[in-house]
Amino acid sequence: MRIDIITLFPDFFTSPLSSGLLGKALAKEIATVNLVNPRDFATDKHKRVDDEPYGGGVGMVLKPEPLFAAVESLPVLPRREVIFMTPQGEPMKQQLFKDLATNYDQLAIICGHYEGVDERVMHLVTREVSLGDFVLTCGEIPALALINGVIRLKPGTVGKVESLHAESFEAGLLDYPHYTRPAEFRGWKVPEVLLSGNHAEIERWRYEQQLQRTCDRRPDLLTD
Repeated sequence: MRIDIITLFPDFFTSPLSSGLLGKALAKEIATVNLVNPRDFATDKHKRVDDEPYGGGVGMVLKPEPLFAAVESLPVLPRREVIFMTPQGEPMKQQLFKDLATNYDQLAIICGHYEGVDERVMHLVTREVSLGDFVLTCGEIPALALINGVIRLKPGTVGKVESLHAESFEAGLLDYPHYTRPAEFRGWKVPEVLLSGNHAEIERWRYEQQLQRTCDRRPDLLTD
């Protein structure tokens, strides 16, 4: 998979893209990430990428010319999605990550800034995605979350594929509680069933815990 990030702050991605499983996946070329700075495509001597909004108002708006030029400079793979990170987009969910990881060869991600982008940039965009119902200072933060969520689903990123099928949201439920050694810590004991060796009982307990946690914490998942 090829991922192109159109960003005014490419340094933002330097450490996250070289750390942990994400860094290992990129080193193994499970995916490749290409950083593109729209400022490189600005044509005036000051390399301006923003301007005042027509009609007045506070803040600045990203200009269309540099963003169009940045996106149009990219190669176009057969299965490509051009994504704009915006609070107005569809919320990130596990199913979205699965769709992008499975059905696309290229993700071109536009990171917004300031008061937003010139509306004409939407002619480039095929999908708008949001991290949640709140506003951040930049689109790089949700873009990184999207990239992480997609790449971890690509074959070879996670060592034990089975672990991907026993996580929150995979079956419409939250994950069950996890425990490791020691068997007792500060008076808190590991549930006896996990020490029993009875795998059928352990699976039943875990499923019951998933149902209970989902009911307590995210009852909306049970009604979707």
